[in-house]
Amino acid sequence: MSAAVDAPRPSLATRAPLLIVLCGCLIAMLSFGPRASSGLFMLPMTGEYGWGRDTFGLAIAIQNLLWGVGTPFAGAVADRFGVTRVLWIGAALYAAGLALMAYSATPGLLHLSAGVLVGFGLSGCSFNIVLAAFGKMLPEKWRPLSFGAGTAAGSFGQFLFPPLAAGLNTTIGWHQTLLVFGLAMLLIMPLAMALSGAPPASKAGERQQSIGAALGEAFRHPSYVLLVLGFFTCGFQLAFVTTHLPAYLMDRGLSITVGGWTLAVIGLANIVGSLGSGWLSSRMPRRYLLAGIYFARGLAIIAFLLLPASPVTAIGFGIVLGLLWLSTVPPTSGLVMLMFGTRYLAMLYGFAFFSHQVGGFLGVWLGGLLYESLGSYDFVWWLSVALSFASAIINLPIVEKPVVRAPVPAAG
Repeated sequence: MSAAVDAPRPSLATRAPLLIVLCGCLIAMLSFGPRASSGLFMLPMTGEYGWGRDTFGLAIAIQNLLWGVGTPFAGAVADRFGVTRVLWIGAALYAAGLALMAYSATPGLLHLSAGVLVGFGLSGCSFNIVLAAFGKMLPEKWRPLSFGAGTAAGSFGQFLFPPLAAGLNTTIGWHQTLLVFGLAMLLIMPLAMALSGAPPASKAGERQQSIGAALGEAFRHPSYVLLVLGFFTCGFQLAFVTTHLPAYLMDRGLSITVGGWTLAVIGLANIVGSLGSGWLSSRMPRRYLLAGIYFARGLAIIAFLLLPASPVTAIGFGIVLGLLWLSTVPPTSGLVMLMFGTRYLAMLYGFAFFSHQVGGFLGVWLGGLLYESLGSYDFVWWLSVALSFASAIINLPIVEKPVVRAPVPAAG
C-alpha cells in the first residue's frame, strides 16, 4: 500500500506527450507569425515617414541579430531553470515591441521596438526554445517527428499571418494591425504552462558538466563548428526573403497581395518540408540531408531570377523555397543532440542559431543597403546562391557520432 502511495507520479511527458507537442506547436506558430510578416510593414511605414528601405531593413537586421544573441542565454536559463519563465518573459517583450512599433515615428524608436524588443522577445519564446523543451521532455521515439512538427508549426504561422497582415493593413491600418499582433503574443503565456515540467533527471553514469565545459567541448568539436558555419546561410536567405521579397516583387510589377501570398505559401509548403525533414532525419545521414537542402535552394533561386516575373512564378518559387525553408532545423537540432546529448541542448543549439541570425542580420541589412546604393536586389540574390552552394559543401564532412568523453569514475 505504501509502495503504491510513494510511487512517483508519471510525468506529463509520459502521460500526455501529445499535449506537450500541441502546446509547443501553438507557441511556435504564434511567435513566428508576426516576424514572418515584417516585409508587409516596410512600404507602409517607409511611405508614411519618408524613410529609405535601409532604415527599415536595419531595424529588422537588429531584430535578427539580437534574436541570435539572446538565444544562447535564454537557452542556458531554460536548461538550468526550465522553459516556462523564459517563454513568459519572451512573450512579454515581443508583445511590447510590436505595440511600440505601431507608434514608432522615428528611426530610433523603430530600431528599439522592431529591433531590440522584438529581437530579445523572439530569443525567449520562439521555436528554438520549444524544440529544446521537446528534446528534454519527450520520450526518445517522439523527438525526431516533434522537431519537425515544431518547425512546421512555425511555418503555419508564416502561412497564417502574412495574408492576415495584408488584409488588416488594408482594412484597419498597419498601426492597429501591429497592436492586434502584440495582443496575440500574450497567448503564449498560458500555453507555456504545458512545458513547465522539470527536465529529466540525469542518467546514471552521465558526466556532469558546467556550462563553460559544455561550450569548450562543443567549439573544439570540428563537426559542431561546421554545422554552425553552414547554418549562417539559412539565416541569410530566410531573413532577406521574409523582409525584402514583397518589395522585390512590387519592383517587378506585381502587387502587394502577390507578395503576401508568396510568403504565405512558403509557410504552407514548409509544413510539408519540415515534417518530411523530421521524418528523414531519423532515416538518412543528416549531413547529406542538409547538403541537399542547401544545394536545392541555390538552384531554386537561380530559376526564380531567370524566369519572367509573374504571379505563377512567384507562387511557384514560394512553394519550392517553402519545402526547403526551415527543413534545415530538424537535422541541425538533431545533430546537436546526437553529438552532445540533451543536458545543454537549448544553449548549444542556441549558439548554432546565433550563427543563423548573424546571417539574418547581414541578409536584411545588405538587402536594404545595397538596394539604396545600387537600385536593385540582384547582388544580394546572387550572393545568396553562392552561399547555398558553399553551405552544401561545408556540411558534407560532418561526423554523425556522439562526442567522445572519458568514462565517469565509479563511485567509491
